[in-house]
Amino acid sequence: MKKILLACLILALCVTASYAEGAKAKIILMIAEQNIGGPQRAWWASEIDLSVTEAVIAQKLIEQGYDILEPSAVSDVVKQNKAFRVVNISNGQSAKLGKSAQADYVVLGKAVASTGGNVPQSNMISCFGNITAKLIRVKDGRVLAYLNASGSSPHMEAVTGGTEALNNAARDLATKIADRLAKEKEGGEK
Repeated sequence: MKKILLACLILALCVTASYAEGAKAKIILMIAEQNIGGPQRAWWASEIDLSVTEAVIAQKLIEQGYDILEPSAVSDVVKQNKAFRVVNISNGQSAKLGKSAQADYVVLGKAVASTGGNVPQSNMISCFGNITAKLIRVKDGRVLAYLNASGSSPHMEAVTGGTEALNNAARDLATKIADRLAKEKEGGEK
């Protein structure tokens, strides 16, 4: 009888462990973006979604097996509480929003595209995209990583060049986020 109970206990622990490993981490992206010539207050909760940065990062993380939650998952909370209607949201506020959306992690950041000089002997403009972000664990509000990425793109048209530069930076940042989340899943740096 003891052997049967022990076998059942071991089986139950194995099933629980395999279920926990198979559960997808839920992530909400909150990245304010400023493209060249775009609105100065294009942010994660704005009514107009022009964010190439969030779209690229979301796609890359989905490909890695993560569950990306839409900012609309917290829109009711944002509408009710004016403290959340800011570009510079705090780590604590972002963790509260993440909890309301039942997220495991929040990526909080800013993305900016800018132009440089003209490319020598051409009609092209040098465009640059820079992103800074924090990866925040929702359950305790701890910042797990401060991340940054940059990209560039020469283009004849500044806005398109800025979009391409942000796209390049976002792909790089998505890799860094996935690497840090993998480290977290493996039990590193809690």
